Amino acid sequence: MKLLIQELILFLLSFLLVFIIYQIFIVRRAKPKKMVNKKDKRIKEPKEPLEVTYLVSRGLDLKKVDYNKLLFVVSMVSSIDIALVVTIIMLLKVFILEIIVGFISTIGIILLSYQLVYLVYKKKGMINNESKRNRG
Repeated sequence: MKLLIQELILFLLSFLLVFIIYQIFIVRRAKPKKMVNKKDKRIKEPKEPLEVTYLVSRGLDLKKVDYNKLLFVVSMVSSIDIALVVTIIMLLKVFILEIIVGFISTIGIILLSYQLVYLVYKKKGMINNESKRNRG
């Protein structure tokens, strides 16, 4: 029982740490706001996170989605993914096994979680040109 509580605390702490870091360094930079470059007065668009780019490549229509809510969902999902991988790795005791399982589980968990996010947005009707994607 004590090990279970320790692993739960590890999961929650790693989730909170990753979520805070993700909010500060990724989401805040991707918020839709106009940034003006002071030297040449051009409007610089914020960088879109890789996760959002992946979902858009799958067919997510950003015009139908609340972008701030999407950024929050992406940060939650990424934080849960990383916390889950950390928890899985910490259960193992052999270093090489930690590396192998960490690599494989990271890829699998990220692909699975963003597939689920895609399916949720698909169910809400926020995917565009679905018939074109399935033909090509």
